Amino acid sequence: MIVKFWGVRGSIPTTAQWARVHGGNTPCVEVRCDDAVFICDAGTGIRELGRDLRRRSPAPKAAHLFLSHLHLDHVQGLPFFLAAVPDLRVHVYGVSDDDTSRRRLLSGELGAEFFPQNSSEPRASLTFDHLEEDARNVSGVRVRSFPLQHPGGCHGFSFECDGRKVVYASDVDLEAGAAGGKERTATGDVLTLRSVPRALLNAARGADLLIVDGQFNDAQYRAHMGSGHSSCLTATDLAIQADVKNLALFHHDPDDRDSDVDAKVRLCLARASKLGADLPIFAAREGVALKF
Repeated sequence: MIVKFWGVRGSIPTTAQWARVHGGNTPCVEVRCDDAVFICDAGTGIRELGRDLRRRSPAPKAAHLFLSHLHLDHVQGLPFFLAAVPDLRVHVYGVSDDDTSRRRLLSGELGAEFFPQNSSEPRASLTFDHLEEDARNVSGVRVRSFPLQHPGGCHGFSFECDGRKVVYASDVDLEAGAAGGKERTATGDVLTLRSVPRALLNAARGADLLIVDGQFNDAQYRAHMGSGHSSCLTATDLAIQADVKNLALFHHDPDDRDSDVDAKVRLCLARASKLGADLPIFAAREGVALKF
């Protein structure tokens, strides 16, 4: 299983020099298992993914696109992607209670009133599918969706293949609807792990990689409560409770410099150490590929 980050920034892309290390494109993550291509979200990062797919030999004939929700930063790259891979069949999956709304919103995003396009130019074909929260086999990969606490609704996804598991939870307020903190003894002290949402905790259990919203530090989270995003320190507690093997902080704040993102990683590593957890933690970085 291969995971590659094509877009890691939240809310709006940035081209600032101080964001070059981690990248400024909005969310897009590729998960590959054998020849199957799975894409999580269609932010601006998906444009470069499309170019890369076209260069591959052999080029894939189909891709499976999983949309966590329809906020603009998660779909704004789709028109450019479809133009980049005209021979590709794109199967779009969502968990919206109203599939008609999802189709209409995507059609609006791709419509001429939002994005000029030449009808004579070839583009990838789209099919739409409703994804239930139960596990489902998609091209030999076990895919499961689960609800996330985010304004307007949002879902995360887990992918299991060849004994490996990757979990994607891009936009989530981990302290909203959380239940059940847990005591942990470390270096002689009894500390309390923060409570986290049960559905996400269960979905993330034992994951080889958890990709999760870590946009804020604690002070920033308190200043932005209700925005639907999380403190990186609560994300760390989630990963520890779920016995995750690797934690990737994701959905970086558009105003964060690379140094700010790195500072969050240091905070999380310090907390994990204090809790007695040997947990690899890193900030998702555009262009980085991981193999599991």
